[in-house]
Amino acid sequence: MPSQVRLFGAVSAIALLAGCAVGPDFKKPAAPEAGAYTAQPLTATAAIPEVAGGDAQHFVEAADISGDWWTLFHSQTLNDLVAQALKNNSDLKAAQASLKQAHENAVAQKGAFYPQVTAGFAASHQEQPLTLAPIPNSNMFQYSLFTPQLNVSYVPDVFGLTRRTVESYEAQADAARYQMLATYTTLVNNVVATAVEVASTQAQIDATRKMIEAETKSLQILQYQKDKGYASGVDLAAQQSQLAAAEATLPPLIKQQAQLHDQLAVLTGRYPADARPQKLKLSDLTLPSDVPVSLPSQLVNQRPDVMQAQANLHAASAQIGIAVANRLPNIQLTAGAGSTALLFNQLFVPGTEFWSIGAGLTAPIFDGGTLLHQERAARAAFEASSAQYRSTVLTAFQNVADTLTALQQDAEGLKAAATADAAAKKTLDLTQWQLRDGYTNTLGLLVAEQAYQQAEIGLVQAQANRYADTAALFQSLGGGWWHRTDLNRDETNG
Repeated sequence: MPSQVRLFGAVSAIALLAGCAVGPDFKKPAAPEAGAYTAQPLTATAAIPEVAGGDAQHFVEAADISGDWWTLFHSQTLNDLVAQALKNNSDLKAAQASLKQAHENAVAQKGAFYPQVTAGFAASHQEQPLTLAPIPNSNMFQYSLFTPQLNVSYVPDVFGLTRRTVESYEAQADAARYQMLATYTTLVNNVVATAVEVASTQAQIDATRKMIEAETKSLQILQYQKDKGYASGVDLAAQQSQLAAAEATLPPLIKQQAQLHDQLAVLTGRYPADARPQKLKLSDLTLPSDVPVSLPSQLVNQRPDVMQAQANLHAASAQIGIAVANRLPNIQLTAGAGSTALLFNQLFVPGTEFWSIGAGLTAPIFDGGTLLHQERAARAAFEASSAQYRSTVLTAFQNVADTLTALQQDAEGLKAAATADAAAKKTLDLTQWQLRDGYTNTLGLLVAEQAYQQAEIGLVQAQANRYADTAALFQSLGGGWWHRTDLNRDETNG
């Protein structure tokens, strides 16, 4: 039988050797038995007519989440910002590259399932000392030697060391995938929340400037009255103090606006100096009236952080099998074939061939308890991952519950803020009219101006809370990534 045939037969026999994988087989944790997110049943939120962001919201249970949920706000400016962030954000690109790396590492580990074949070629020219017998049959002391050779080695996965190793790497790749998805959902929410905050800050700046303008006019009136003897210096000083206090609130808002502009620029992958100021207004946004709420049993399959914790748990389970397999014997099979000749054109002619087949077994005898304690450490790591998984699930349910409660209370807060704003505006108008006609004093005007300023800013903040918390609910429910083909494509295809 030619050596090539014998080598093929040996490799085929080696490939038939296999056994079971030691260590625990991973089982996906069961879905939580919780039937609801909040202790109280969900009800539609209050409606506040003729107020931006005042629409009632209805919670649609068991409804699915759109993959582009931010379009429900019906703002092209917001849509463009999200699109820019998904295209240019460096954190998302880094997470995608890390996923690619983890995927390739997992695929690389699968090579251990197959025989490793290497080819080599050696050529040498040498001279033997005359005191030694010449090696070639021709009794030459100086000769050339050509040796092409093919080597095959294979480690049968008898106890599942290779399988558990591949399993661990694949679980790590899954963890990297869900880390990328978590980066995606966080990025989208941050863009929406930051854009809403930019609009809110601008509205607060506008309200503050109007108040400063009104208080400046009041100061001018008081100055005129003092000059005519109708007002005292105390009234004038009080108004000056009130105006200065209002002016002092403006620089922090302008600073916040600049910081939010810079933050939004970075989120969308731009330098702050290159990003144009956004003209988004709260009144440009539409509050989604029908809000989907996933079933609690579905949440663990939608939240990227929960799925990442599950993947980490899977990897920890595989590490137990690796630790157990390392304590068991290891078999290695080898085979080689080639040809050696004094002349290149004589290679592979009869009489120049050689081959070999071998097997080796190694088993730990004494290691000072190292492998035993490594196995125990792996089991402890699995217990830690299990506890971390449960903690992540509980936190996910808390996020959803907190956001649902926030949405209901945001509506009540906006209703109260709108009522307070309308009352404060009416009070201010009446007080200014009374002051002009001499029916009230300066103190009454100062109180009315301060109340209106606080009510106006409170209304803007209440409006922003409804938009921001609505976006937070979509994120807390998973963000709809499972509908995004650009996030679910095969990593091998880019």
